[in-house]
Amino acid sequence: MKNSTKYLFLFTVVIVLFVTLSAVMLSNSLYDIKTADNQAAAQLVAKIHSQYPDVKEEEIIEVLNGHSDKDTSEILRIFEKYGISENDFTIYANQENVSKAVLFHCLTGMMFGTVLLFVFVLYIKKQKKENDMITDYIRQLNSGNYDLRPDINNETETSLLQNEVYKTTVMLREQSERSQRDKENLKNSLSDISHQLKTPITSILLMLESLIQDPDMPKGVQHEFLSDINRSANNISFLVQSILTLSKLDANTIQMKNQKEKLSDIFNECIQNTEILAELKGVKVRTDYQDEMIECDFKWFTEALSNIVKNCIEYTDKGGEVSISTHRIGNYCKIFIRDNGCGIDREDLPHIFERFYKGKNSGENSVGIGLALSKAIIEKNGAYITCSSELNKGTVFTVTVNAVPTA
Repeated sequence: MKNSTKYLFLFTVVIVLFVTLSAVMLSNSLYDIKTADNQAAAQLVAKIHSQYPDVKEEEIIEVLNGHSDKDTSEILRIFEKYGISENDFTIYANQENVSKAVLFHCLTGMMFGTVLLFVFVLYIKKQKKENDMITDYIRQLNSGNYDLRPDINNETETSLLQNEVYKTTVMLREQSERSQRDKENLKNSLSDISHQLKTPITSILLMLESLIQDPDMPKGVQHEFLSDINRSANNISFLVQSILTLSKLDANTIQMKNQKEKLSDIFNECIQNTEILAELKGVKVRTDYQDEMIECDFKWFTEALSNIVKNCIEYTDKGGEVSISTHRIGNYCKIFIRDNGCGIDREDLPHIFERFYKGKNSGENSVGIGLALSKAIIEKNGAYITCSSELNKGTVFTVTVNAVPTA
């Protein structure tokens, strides 16, 4: 039972006891007064009847109950001769009974009032002590002492409040640390972006300067320079677009619209997106799958798989092969994208999905962002991706996605 509930219960018990005891004592006092009245009236009736037999008992009872029509004002003055005023009880025992009742009620009221005051003072002191504890607890948390642990087994209001304050503090600390990490990541990303853009931009500027300064440059050299400029510009465009997409994914501004999609439609789109590159590299792309229905955002999921297929094609020699296959396991569908290319070094394998990471076998024009972008998109679709590889034997990317339950 919580503190406030216990004190409220105690207040209620004291008040109920006071009212009950007062009612009992008032009833006893009234009973004593009634008994004294009855005894005095009985003696008076017996005395009158013995002295005046002609007076009927009914007449005496009517007088005692105030039903007589005779003027009693003169008779009441007789009592003054014996020291009985209008404010006194005619029967002395009743005067004593009333005095006792009044005195008892006064003492009882003072006693219960003292008890209530005592309980109230205890409650105030308890509240002040608990408030001081909470204030000191918060002060220590604000000073960086996060080792404090509330008593989770104690269900008092103070412990519950401490627990909530602790959880809020931990949450704010985690948010602060996460914000700091995000700032560090942004700083590192900007540094990486600057480094990635610096080389192609410098190359473009140098080649343009050469073209401008040497108008008589041989056509073959001009064509080579223009081809290099075009390639560098495309790399910059791809890098900028990828970075913008990753930034939007990080900021949750891209909402995936997961719907039921056919694997055949997704794979056909991927093959079309990478068809030209495969022809240029002399690599064959084949598929071997059962047409399943999966839950994903068609546009983004297709882009992620296309980046993976493109990566496999780029690291496969002429005459090699890239295959796309699937395997249904319960409510999940595994998509396997394999190549028989140069493979990935064991030291590089844990880092291939990191942004701007370039392994030992990376190509000259690689910026190390394609696989990171694919991983971010796949995870936004509620799926996940893994990779296994052996040098000179090839690489396997495995994407596990939610499949539509079969009827």
